[in-house]
Order: sequence, then structure tokens, then C-alpha cells
Amino acid sequence: MIELLFPAFLLSIVLLGIHSYFGIEIIKRGIIFTDLAVGQMSAMGAAISLFFFEGQYLYLLSLLFALIGGLLIAFSEKKENFQEAFIGLLYAFSISVVFIILSKSPHGMEQFQELMASDILFTPLEEIYKVAITYSLLGLLLYFSQIKTKGFLKDIMFFVIFSATVTSSVKLAGVLTVFALLIAPALISTYIKKGYRLINAWIIGILINLISIAVSYNADLPTGYTIVMFHSIFAILSFFILEKSVKTV
Repeated sequence: MIELLFPAFLLSIVLLGIHSYFGIEIIKRGIIFTDLAVGQMSAMGAAISLFFFEGQYLYLLSLLFALIGGLLIAFSEKKENFQEAFIGLLYAFSISVVFIILSKSPHGMEQFQELMASDILFTPLEEIYKVAITYSLLGLLLYFSQIKTKGFLKDIMFFVIFSATVTSSVKLAGVLTVFALLIAPALISTYIKKGYRLINAWIIGILINLISIAVSYNADLPTGYTIVMFHSIFAILSFFILEKSVKTV
């Protein structure tokens, strides 16, 4: 049992490591749909690869469309009003394109479900190690770019690195799983007054991941969707129970 569940748990920790930081920043900026929009743009690139190129250039097309989404959101920050509406529509556009493209594929529904939330139980350890190294390098790049740049260039670098990170994450775990891991622990941590917000998000995320993976294994449920469900449940409960403990994010 431990041998089967360990890769999924390790992957969930790797995903939490950098995504919790992004989640805190996204909540601060008040653009919650950003991860969904960029992730779904990445999934659109993957759908184009699967249908038109039989899976070739999957990562390149996913990254290309994620970067387009990230840059569009970066430019939308220069607008004063209705940015969240724009981001929501970008998500709606990209998910509709994915559904339209894959509706013409004989395995379209199965491919669509994998793009939304993959079963991370069967992720090879080698793939997890590779993405851990990738996230470490992206994390360093993010750190130095945020202290060395200012203004609009700083925002551009943030969204470019964010898009590159989400591309790798969506490939491994799916759009909804990445969104849940990014937003839920970060949101819950905003209600905790003690300690550091990022460390709190990591601890919360790890505990919820443990519960999710154990339940999915014992109840024979899809791991990705189980993670999404439990992260969402705990975040929703925190919102209603603990929301009054903070006045602002």
C-alpha cells in the first residue's frame, strides 16, 4: 500500500511547494480565476496536440498557449475594471475549445477527464523527480526576477514563470487538481494569524493531501478528483467558519 501511495503523495508535496506561493500571490492580487484560465489554456494546447498531431509537440503547444494566457492576464492588469470578468471569460473560451476539439476524438471524453484531473497514483517516480528539479529552478528564477525587476516587467516575469509552472503541473495532475492545490491551502492559511502564511499553506496542503489519497485508495475513487473535493471542502468550511478572523487578505 505504501509503495503505491508514496509517488502520489510525493507528487502532491512537489506541487504544493511552488503552487502555494503562487496561490498566496494570486489571492493578494484578487484574480482567483488566473490559475484556472492559464491551466485551461495549457489544456487547450494539449487538446490541439492530441487531436491534430497525435500527441506530438504536446508540451510545446501546452506551454505556448499557457504563455499566451499568462501574458494576456498580465496585460489585463493594466486595465482598471473587470479584470476578473476577463479572466473568467478566458477560462470559458479555452474550456469550450477543448471540449469542441475532443468531442471529435474517439477517446475525447477520457482525454478531457485526464486534462481536468489525472489519476496521480500511477505517476512514475522519475517524472516526479524531473518536475521537482524543474520547479526548483523556476522557483529560483521567480525569486530573483521579483527582487531584480520592477513595475510591468516584474508582472510579466511573474506570469511567464507562473505559466511555465502550470504547464508542467497540468500535464501531471490536471487543471482542477492544480487549481485546488494552488488556491485552497493558500486561502485557508490567510485565516491563520500565527506563523508564516506560506509554511501554514504547506502544512495544510500536506494534511489534506494525506486524507485525500488515503480515502481515494480505500474507497477506490479517482485520486485527482478526490484531492479537488477535499481541498474544496476544507477551504469552503474555512471560509464560512474563519472568514471573520481577518478583514483583508
